[in-house]
Amino acid sequence: MTRSKSLTHVDDRGHARMIDVSAKQVTRRHAEAEGHIHVLAVARLAAVGGAKRTPDLIPLCHPLTLDGIDVTVETKPELPGIRLSVIVTTEGRTGVEMEALCGVSAGLLAVYDMCKATDRGMEIGPVRLLSKSGGASGEWRRTNGAER
Repeated sequence: MTRSKSLTHVDDRGHARMIDVSAKQVTRRHAEAEGHIHVLAVARLAAVGGAKRTPDLIPLCHPLTLDGIDVTVETKPELPGIRLSVIVTTEGRTGVEMEALCGVSAGLLAVYDMCKATDRGMEIGPVRLLSKSGGASGEWRRTNGAER
């Protein structure tokens, strides 16, 4: 089976389009399909792994015992693409912002790796902290691009 390296239903500007089939021959056609997609499951696993391996990736991060890692993946048709968020919790002496950011980055990189054959022009971003709580600096939350 030959695999196309470009998406046939997307034009050179990235807009979806329906292909003109008027020149094709009329023949009897049949198809049966079944399947599963594991990209989002792999993204979740990569996000958890990325959060757990943060001190190995970021040289000055302290190794922490992580009490919880919650990964949410949702499709976003307006992108088109996905939104991946990671919430990390711990009881400790330092925050888990870097673990959450590493988790998001690893999850999105896993999706890129699995989809790069069809679109090497995918963009990842923005990867950003949405909120944090605890510690001496207390609570911080991003609101509409502004910080408070």
